[in-house]
Amino acid sequence: QVSVVESGGGLVQAGGSLRLSCVASSQTYSRYAMAWFRQAPGKEREFVAAISWSGASTYYRSSVKGRFTISRDNAENTVHLQMNGLKYEDTAVYYCAADPWGSSRYSEERTYEHWGQGTQVTVSL
Repeated sequence: QVSVVESGGGLVQAGGSLRLSCVASSQTYSRYAMAWFRQAPGKEREFVAAISWSGASTYYRSSVKGRFTISRDNAENTVHLQMNGLKYEDTAVYYCAADPWGSSRYSEERTYEHWGQGTQVTVSL
């Protein structure tokens, strides 16, 4: 069983920064592709960013490109999402997800087998 736990959410003013972290408990974590999704109130969950098992490839939704950076530390079984220039519309619950198979469909929820409980990010105007 793989557990995925997010941390680092909170309240920040527009233009500010937050760094989310995700720890996955698995001996084979270093082979997992990882991603962040988010869900705003009344909206469907959406892809934010993904990173390959090696960290060599990263992917972002267009609205966060240039503001968010996904990274990973395989020695610590962690993945981070550095969020700069936060906007009100970034307000959502952010979820970390793990894909053991490294699918090319990195932006699809069904790709990911393991999910965290989510961490709230609130951006005030």
